[in-house]
This record gives sequence, structure tokens and C-alpha cells, in this order.
Amino acid sequence: MGCATMDHIFSVGELPRAPLKFRAREFKAVGGGNAATAAVAIVRLGGSAHLIARLGDDLIGDAIVRELSGFGVDASLVHRFTACSSSIASILIDDRGERQIVSFFDPKISHVPDWLPQIPEGIGAVLADAQWPAGVIELFRRANARGIPTILDADTPHCPPELIRTCGVIAFSKPGLEAATGVKGLPEGLEAAARIGSGAMLVTDGAAGVFWLEGGLLRHHPAHRVNVVDTLGAGDVFHGALALALAEGRPMDAAIAFASAAAAIKVTRFGGRAGAPTRDEVEQLLIEPRAHD
Repeated sequence: MGCATMDHIFSVGELPRAPLKFRAREFKAVGGGNAATAAVAIVRLGGSAHLIARLGDDLIGDAIVRELSGFGVDASLVHRFTACSSSIASILIDDRGERQIVSFFDPKISHVPDWLPQIPEGIGAVLADAQWPAGVIELFRRANARGIPTILDADTPHCPPELIRTCGVIAFSKPGLEAATGVKGLPEGLEAAARIGSGAMLVTDGAAGVFWLEGGLLRHHPAHRVNVVDTLGAGDVFHGALALALAEGRPMDAAIAFASAAAAIKVTRFGGRAGAPTRDEVEQLLIEPRAHD
């Protein structure tokens, strides 16, 4: 559950720093958003995904739902709000694969979770981004009551303690961890998060890899060395792959390895979530990692 947008992605040599006109070398219009991209990644990796998201009743929302359905995501739980606009983003990708994003979310869309649908039967895990804390807390409470694993994508400065306390697994970005705890550095930041909630705490740190606490000890999974083309959606692909791996019963270290490989392949491809890998591609990288170094 979480954010679903329509992304307009432009490839440029350098990110603009002046109010001038610039010409892109490449352009792609593709759906985006943390949760929506994670859902697409799950399907690409051979899983099945239902998406709960808040959209307007406009043409952009129609396009978002149509594209998600084309990827094989079940979008029947998406809620369309009358007289509201759907989310859209303009994204610039430079020669290093770094991104600059300007996005819009309609403030008229309600934050009250009174419309949330029931979690469908047969769900192996519930993944949510932290863009809508009130909705995530309610959804995770329902999942916890049914014994369904919960995973939070905490790549946001808005991650209140109550939200952290409802999660089984919290995957922070490094800035997200610092914002949530007020602590810089590892393992201190993860230890501070562990004092807020009882779930498994991990943090993704780009080329530095993934760090997590296990038995009070800091563990590390190094990132794959790849040619970075486009980092857009890499974290979302990681979270989708992590949720799928945990739903399939993989232990944490194996789930992190699987998710890291999926994200590594994604960053080698331009076009946001259109570059999400297949399961065969991920398994091949896990077997022969040196072939991609």
C-alpha cells in the first residue's frame, strides 16, 4: 500500500542548476511511486501483488491503473477520490544515474483510512511505504492480527514512532533512519530505532550496501558493483523483492541478498520501474556475481 504516480523521466548530462532551457537526450513516461513500483517488481519476480493506493478521478489516474494492470498488478483495491488529481512527477536522471524529482500529491485527497479494504485471503506479506502513516498503521494492525508479516519502506522523513512500533520489518534509507531517530552513524542509528520498535531494523545505503541488526550485532551485505545508469526506483525494487522473499519464507540474510541483487540489476537500466528484473536474472546474479562486477 502507498504511493502510485505517473513519472515523466528525462535523461540529461547534468542536473540543472540555473533557470535556463535544457534539452533531454532520452525520455520515458512510466508509472512510479514507492508502493506501485514495488508491486510491479514483485510481479516481475514471479509473485502476485495487490495494490492499495489513493488516486484522483482524472485521466492521469486512469493511465496509472491501466499501466499497473498491464504489468499484472491487481489494482482493484485502488481508491479514486472525486474532484481530486492523481500524483505526477517530473524526474531528471544525470550521467551518474542520480536523480532530481519534482512531484505533486493533491492535498485534497483524504488522509482518513475509513475506506480501507480488507486484506485479501492468501496474502503472504503486507508491504507499505510511509507516505500515509494513518493508513499504514491501520493496515498493519489488521495484518498483525492475522499473523501476516509486515514490511515498511521507511524512505521518508515522516516516520512517526507509532508507525515504527506496528512493523515487523522496517527498511530505512540512511536519511530516513537519521530523520526517524535523530542519530547519525551505524550501528547507533539502528540501535536507536530498535529502542522505538521491536521489529527487525535494516538500512539501505546505496553503494555501501545493506546493514541490519541481528541478535544485537550489526550485519552487512555489500552492494554489487555495477554500471549505474538510473537509480530511480531501485529502493522500491529492493523493498518489493524483500517483501516477496520474506513471504516465500526466506531468512533475513537470504531475503536481503535477493533484494540487493534485484536492485543492482535495476540501476543498470534507464526508465524507472521499467527496468525491474525477472527472477531468472536475479538468481543468475546471485550465482555468478563476478560476471556483473
